Amino acid sequence: MKNLNVWLLAIALSLVGIAVAWYKIGVLGLPLSPEAQQTVWTVEARASMRASGGPVKADLVIPTQPPGFEVLDEDFISANFGVTQAENDLNREAQWSVRRAQGTQVVYYRVTVFQDDSPMEHSDPFPGFPRVPNWDETTQSAINALLQSVRAESADIATFARQLIRRMNTRNGSDEIVAMLQERAAPGPGAAAQQIVELLAGARIPARVIWGVQLVDGARDAPLVPWIEVHNEDRWIPISPSTGEQGYPRDFIAWRIGDATLLSLTGATRGEVTFSVSKGLRDVVALAHKRADQKRSRMMDFSLLNLPVQTQNVYKVLLTVPLGAFLVVLLRNIVGVKTFGTFMPILIALAFRETQLIWGMVLFTMLVALGLAVRFMLERLKLLLVPRLAAVLIIVIFLMLGVSMISLQLGLDRGLSIALFPMVILAMTIERMSLVWEEHGPQEAIMQGLGSLLVAALGYLVMSNELMAHVVFVFPELLLVLLGVTLVLGRYTGYRLSEFWRFRSVIIGVSGHNKPAGGK
Repeated sequence: MKNLNVWLLAIALSLVGIAVAWYKIGVLGLPLSPEAQQTVWTVEARASMRASGGPVKADLVIPTQPPGFEVLDEDFISANFGVTQAENDLNREAQWSVRRAQGTQVVYYRVTVFQDDSPMEHSDPFPGFPRVPNWDETTQSAINALLQSVRAESADIATFARQLIRRMNTRNGSDEIVAMLQERAAPGPGAAAQQIVELLAGARIPARVIWGVQLVDGARDAPLVPWIEVHNEDRWIPISPSTGEQGYPRDFIAWRIGDATLLSLTGATRGEVTFSVSKGLRDVVALAHKRADQKRSRMMDFSLLNLPVQTQNVYKVLLTVPLGAFLVVLLRNIVGVKTFGTFMPILIALAFRETQLIWGMVLFTMLVALGLAVRFMLERLKLLLVPRLAAVLIIVIFLMLGVSMISLQLGLDRGLSIALFPMVILAMTIERMSLVWEEHGPQEAIMQGLGSLLVAALGYLVMSNELMAHVVFVFPELLLVLLGVTLVLGRYTGYRLSEFWRFRSVIIGVSGHNKPAGGK
């Protein structure tokens, strides 16, 4: 029953830790890598106009929620204009207004976005079937023939639209109907896309033109590029009006839906809008903060990332200690490595973070060896336990001071870091090692000393790993998983791995005894 309680508690702790970490990773986008960065794009629309001295109002269509992207920041920049936002059918508008303005006026809209995993499709509802446009009789007959031919070569709405676009982009003059429609089309890519929308309306297929910006780093006068969307009574399907390929490219940000005027002016003339694009990198953690604000999640309010930087640096070290403690549990209870004390190797591993591993092992071995020699000298004085420990502690401090002074004279800067070793732990290690030496012999004392040094070295490698330190700092709830596994290991009473080596002769003898007679 006790084992069942431990298992239930361990599973509950692990599930809580994994659930919270999954929310941070999957919803807020916190990174598992310490160097993770997200590509962000900044698109700036510059609207210029000529004011005549009276009230001026400028309405600029701005993106609502571009599919495949998440809006990180929005800025509305102007000198003396007030700015508001308004919804207009399927589009959103930024409205600048001023009581009096004279001469050339410029306003800016700047949006910063980054790609997410959402589908690159608009989610607004089915608009209904369009009315068939009013064409003259000759044009109507030609278009009906074209639509009948395309319908015979298609299977559904998407393939119908793609086939029609391919036919309308034929340039060799072999299709007389297409050639006639091309001659009647107005110049420009937008007019061609609008013509395709009208032809689709002739087949009662809902379609519309989407205007967007190609994300090209450094573009200073990026044009709005037309795209076509058709609705199959289930969803909007984007299709290229020039190639017939289905789906938006990943570098396309939808800006305007339909034929709404990009810039509407009142009290001003000569309106012009130009687009600029720049690419940048931003820390993923900063993006997670923004995403949490947008989702109104309080999770980031309780993140260690909100602590002062000095306190963060302290916890970045402290939160690695459970990793080292778990390593001690594995090496002592499962592998069977013998050490002096339970947490002494972990405290020594913390000192190795400053001394580095090789120098730390050398200094530790030197200090313990010198302290052990002095401890054997004190044994002849027959001191009581507490005074003896105090004497060992004082001697350890003198030894550390002596090593530092000698290192300074020799120009060995690493030797100065010996002062970072935990002196009390060193004193207790020397005392324990001397007792084991007297009771079980020098071989056992040296084996436990080497075991402590091995665990400290492995603990240093784990605790100084940047990835591990980042994970436990950004996702401290994962330590609940570590706690659950530790509780389960705390009930383990089976053989340790070292015991299989210790009793290898018995195991070999038993396996040989169990072989059938005459077996090889």
